[in-house]
Amino acid sequence: MTRTTLDPKNWDDLRKNAHRLLDASIDRLENAEKGRVWTALPEQIKARLNVKLPATGMSEKQLADQLAEILPYGVGNTHPRFFGWVHGSGNPGGVMAEIVAAAMNANLGGRDHGAIFVERQVLDWARQMMGFPADASGLITSGTSMGTIVALKVARDTAVGNCRKAGVGQGRLVGYASGQAHSCIARAFDMLGLGSNALRKIPVDDDFRMDLRRLNQQIKTDRKAGYQPFAVIGTAGSVNVGAIDPLNAIADIAAKEGLWFHVDGAFGATGVLSDRVRPLLTGLARAQSLAFDFHKWLHVNYAAGCVLIRDRAAHLASFSDRPEYLIGTSRGLSAGAPWPVDFGPELSRGFIALKIWAHFLEHGTEKLGASITQNCQQADFLAQLINDTRHLSLSAPVALNIVCFRHDGSDAMNSEIVTQLQEQGIAAPSTTKITGQTVIRVNITNHRTRNADLDILVRAIIDIAQTLPNAN
Repeated sequence: MTRTTLDPKNWDDLRKNAHRLLDASIDRLENAEKGRVWTALPEQIKARLNVKLPATGMSEKQLADQLAEILPYGVGNTHPRFFGWVHGSGNPGGVMAEIVAAAMNANLGGRDHGAIFVERQVLDWARQMMGFPADASGLITSGTSMGTIVALKVARDTAVGNCRKAGVGQGRLVGYASGQAHSCIARAFDMLGLGSNALRKIPVDDDFRMDLRRLNQQIKTDRKAGYQPFAVIGTAGSVNVGAIDPLNAIADIAAKEGLWFHVDGAFGATGVLSDRVRPLLTGLARAQSLAFDFHKWLHVNYAAGCVLIRDRAAHLASFSDRPEYLIGTSRGLSAGAPWPVDFGPELSRGFIALKIWAHFLEHGTEKLGASITQNCQQADFLAQLINDTRHLSLSAPVALNIVCFRHDGSDAMNSEIVTQLQEQGIAAPSTTKITGQTVIRVNITNHRTRNADLDILVRAIIDIAQTLPNAN
C-alpha cells in the first residue's frame, strides 16, 4: 500500500519556491509607496479563482505562481495614500513572525508549550501599556469585535449570575453607548442574547462625544421602566470622526450606578503610547474591560486584537468549563492552567501573539508612539489644507487622526469624487454621513504617509470635482 503524506516530494523545490515568494513579498512591501493605491482584481484572475474543487494537486512552482499572482491585488492599505476606514498599514518585519508561526502550527487554546508563554508576555505588556493591574486577565483575539463579545459576556454574566446554564430568559438588561459607537457593540448585544435594542444609543455633543446629561437621564428612565442597566461602553476613538468620550466622567457614572464600564478602544486606546494623545485618554485605566486592536494604529499585520478584564475571577467564571478530555494536570503537556480557552470561546486558536511580540521587540513603544503622534500632526496639516482650499470645508472637529470634509457640491458629487480617487488608484479615502450629509473621510493610520501624500489627495479632489456635472 502506497503511503500518503502531505510533505513535498522534493524539499529543495519547496525551499526554492518559498524563497521566490518571500522575495516577491518583501519587494512588494519595499515599494509600497509606488504605483496605484488600489487595483481591482482582473477578470482573468477572477475566473481562475472560480474553478471546481481540485481532486489532484499541483507542483510547488505552480502553487507559488498562483500565490504571486494575487499579491498585487490587496485592499491597498500598505500604500501611504490608503485613507479608508481604519486600516493599519502593516510591518515588513511581520513576515518573519508569520513564517515561524506557520512552521510551528501551534494551537493556542491551551496546554503547556512555548507559544503560550509568548501570549502571556504580550498580555503582560498590554496590561502595562493600558494601565491595568498586574492580576487582570486578558486574551489575544482576532480583533476588537471578538474582544467586545468576550468582555460583554463577562459583564452580562456578572449582572445575571446564573445565566450560563439557565440562559438570559426574559431578562431586561440594558446597556449604553454613544450614538457614534462602533457597530460591533450592537452585534455583541445580539449575539449574547440581549438583543440589539437593549443597547441604548446616547446622543453626542458638538464634539461627537457622549452627552453625559442624556446618559444620566436614560439610566433613570430605564430604571423607572423596570429595566436593569448593567453596562456602559465608552468609545476611545470613534470610527466616524475619532472622538474620545469623556472616559473619566463615564467611569464616575458607572461607579455611582453600579454599572460595568467597558471601553471600545479599537484604534484610539493605543494612543496611550503617544505623548500627544495620552492626556485625552484619562480614565481608560479605570475600565472593567477594554478591547483594542494591535493591527490598526500599531501596524501589526492582520489580524491581531486584545481584550483585558480587570476582574480575573469573573472572567474565568464566565468561560472556564472544560470537559473530561481537556482536564489539566500538574505536569506534562496538559499542565499550565489556566489555559486561554478558560478565558474565551475558542479552543482552536492561532499563534497571533507571535507577530505582536516580534513587532514590539523590533520597534519598541517609543517609535510606535511617535508614529501615532505623526499621524495626528498630519491630520492637522490636512485640516489646514482644507481650510485653505476653495470649495472644501471641514465637516467635524479633528480630534485625532480622522478628517471629515466635503466639497461644496452635492452628496452624489462627493461620493463620486471618492469613487474616482479609488478607481484611478490615486488614493483610497472612504465616505460617511455627518449631520445627514455625505462627506469625504480620511483616516491616517499609516506610518508611510507623508505630507506630500495629503497634498496629492487635495489636488486630485479639486481636479476630479472640476470634471463632474455640478462643478462650481
